[in-house]
Amino acid sequence: MKKQTAGRDNLGDLAPKFAELNDDVLFGQVWSRDVLSLRDRSLATVTALIAKGIFDNSLKSHLQNAKNNEITKLEMVELVTHLAFQNPCPLFEFSR
Repeated sequence: MKKQTAGRDNLGDLAPKFAELNDDVLFGQVWSRDVLSLRDRSLATVTALIAKGIFDNSLKSHLQNAKNNEITKLEMVELVTHLAFQNPCPLFEFSR
């Protein structure tokens, strides 16, 4: 897995410890565990962001990660469709 540097790149000057934890613990240790595949982690992360109504650059970044982790456009559309019926409120916000 490629070393994550987004935290340091975006927050390193402002919050260096947070950036370190983001890059080294979350993406370095948690995402590299082999209990769940990167593909499964991407699906779970995109689901959580959408369910929480988070449609900012973090969702955009995780959608790209999902694509990189072999989730197809058709699968992503199916996920969003499924979520629309399970938890519709955040998706209505997104569609505005």
